[in-house]
Amino acid sequence: MSLLKRVMGVSWPQMQAKVRYRILILTLLPILLTLISLVFITIYWNISYTGKQLFMKVKADLTVANNTLGYVQLRQQQQLNSVVRSWDFNNEFLSADLLSSPTNPAIQQLLQQQRQLLSLDFLRLISKKSVSQDPNLSAMLPYVNAQQSYTGLMVLPTEQLQTIDPLLAVKAKIPLMRTLRALRPEKDIESRGLLSRSLVPVPDANGKVNFYLDGGILLNRDTRIVDHIRDLVYDEGTLPENSIGTVTVFLDNIRVSTNVPLNFFPDSGQPQGRALGSLVSEEVRLKVLEQGEFWVDRAFVFNDWFISAYAPLEDIHGKRIGMIYAGFSESPFIHNYLLNIIELGAMLMVVLLGSGLLVYRGAYSLLQPIERIHHVVKAVQSGRNLRIGSLGLDRENELSNLAEQFDRMLDLLQQRNVQIQSAAEQLEMKVEERTSSLRERTLELQRNVALLNETRQQLVTNEKLTALGELTAGIAHEINNPTAVILGNMELLRYELGDQADVVKEEIDTVIQQVDRISTIIRSLLQYSRPGEFNAPLEMHQLTPVVEEVLVLVRHSIKQQEVILHTDLNASMPVEVNRPQLLQVLINLVVNAAHAMDENGQIWLRTADWIVQDEIIGAKIEVEDEGDGIPSELLGKIFDPFYTTRQDGTGLGLSLSYGIIKRLGGTIEVSSTVGKGTIFTIWLHHHAKEQSDNLYEGLHFSELNQQSAS
Repeated sequence: MSLLKRVMGVSWPQMQAKVRYRILILTLLPILLTLISLVFITIYWNISYTGKQLFMKVKADLTVANNTLGYVQLRQQQQLNSVVRSWDFNNEFLSADLLSSPTNPAIQQLLQQQRQLLSLDFLRLISKKSVSQDPNLSAMLPYVNAQQSYTGLMVLPTEQLQTIDPLLAVKAKIPLMRTLRALRPEKDIESRGLLSRSLVPVPDANGKVNFYLDGGILLNRDTRIVDHIRDLVYDEGTLPENSIGTVTVFLDNIRVSTNVPLNFFPDSGQPQGRALGSLVSEEVRLKVLEQGEFWVDRAFVFNDWFISAYAPLEDIHGKRIGMIYAGFSESPFIHNYLLNIIELGAMLMVVLLGSGLLVYRGAYSLLQPIERIHHVVKAVQSGRNLRIGSLGLDRENELSNLAEQFDRMLDLLQQRNVQIQSAAEQLEMKVEERTSSLRERTLELQRNVALLNETRQQLVTNEKLTALGELTAGIAHEINNPTAVILGNMELLRYELGDQADVVKEEIDTVIQQVDRISTIIRSLLQYSRPGEFNAPLEMHQLTPVVEEVLVLVRHSIKQQEVILHTDLNASMPVEVNRPQLLQVLINLVVNAAHAMDENGQIWLRTADWIVQDEIIGAKIEVEDEGDGIPSELLGKIFDPFYTTRQDGTGLGLSLSYGIIKRLGGTIEVSSTVGKGTIFTIWLHHHAKEQSDNLYEGLHFSELNQQSAS
């Protein structure tokens, strides 16, 4: 069947689409496109037009809410003006001596009655001096004169609320709650109060103003205004079923007066509790509070999406202190949209099924020959040798010609299939032979390349060792004679000085020790270049005394620099080493660390046990500095003989150190970060595993460790 597909150029489903179902598709396509276009146009118009209408409605709702809040403030101001102009107040005010008794009981009782009658949270008579001392009230004075009063919003902290009325401070406190899509609250309770406050002048008989009437309402927890606005703009029948309209007054981004429900149960149609203390979403806060712009869009309100409108609120200083919001839930509108789409889709499917049934019944006579062809193709696909034969149609019919050509093609295909099978078997045999030959050639080539690399590395190493042997022999000859003279003269100096030699005994001993060290280094150089000629004795040593001796020997070398040397000696396992050689390695590393820093810095010298699978097999030593570090491209070269980056260096220190540790069966690893420092780590076995092989064996492994560490 796969060969049939290659010969025909199409698959059987494609042939069905071209013949059998082509009539149905061509007949139903115009109907389908027309219906789909109608559905999408209807959906687009519905969403676009209705969405614009929703945003226009919520914008109008916000305008009503804002105007209603302004009207409430204006009515509050007018009410206080009425109190000042009332006969009872004027009679008590003009007859009382307020200068000698500011808290006249009759006036206080009258104000208390008016506060309850006007549903105010506070109402008091204060002097002109008290007004000027209050920064919030004094900001209202430019707008107040003997005939004019002023009303505005302001935010007062707890202390000022208690000054007005202790009950205000208690009422203002609102516990804050974490809210989805909002910033995490920085405090647990909002104790500030958002007030609508009016200042009304109270002139005396001469028209002079010495007192003011100060009154207003605390918006915190006050539901009268938001419920009044909600009843105005979201009356019954203005929203779909199960949709709720809400209004909120914010202090900053906190809901202090709201009818947004904590939970809403559509079955009961009643909200459960109010979302006081919840926060506005962060995107709304940024646009309205930070940028001072209006928000008319969908927004996440507490726990659901609402069609929302927000406007900033400003206090008497012109500072944005909060927001006013109006909106209604979005989900009922989306439910209606989806319901409309489902209804239109169902209608489309019914029309399509009816049209398809009519077209199929009309084309049944044409589809019978296609069914016969399909039956033969399925039989051939399953391995049966069938032919279409006569379809009972006129010879000039396209389907009759197609069936005849298809039978001829099947005969030809059967012949070609036998030929291809035979050719495929021969090809597989040739491919197998060539693949086997190529595999053998590849393995042979890999072995030759590995042998070539090994030979080249050995030649390079031998050349280095030959040159190093000649150099060290010359160095030993040239240095041994001067050191012998120095040593003899120091002994002579001690003898000549006699008892006076005790004054410089430490210096003489140090010089003799360093001369011995020079001799040891020379022997080590010779041992590095010709390891078989020298056999340094190995003994068990604890690392702590060795490190302490290093500290004594390097103190003169690093004394000129302000270098602080820290030690952390925790190794308990002794190791088998040659003590002078190990001293030489550690001194070299510490001095190199000091040279890597500019004048001052810190060096850490640490020892610890070497633990593998909970078993102590040796010890490790770390030397860390705060120098400039070693670039990654140079890490692979630092152990090469004669390689140095210092003008006064010989390039043998690290090479010699590597050789000493390598002959003990240990390893030296280095990790470095440019600009931060370098760490050299020495790993020593409890029992030395002496190696007399080429000192450069294993360098490749060391370089890999260095690169991975860096």
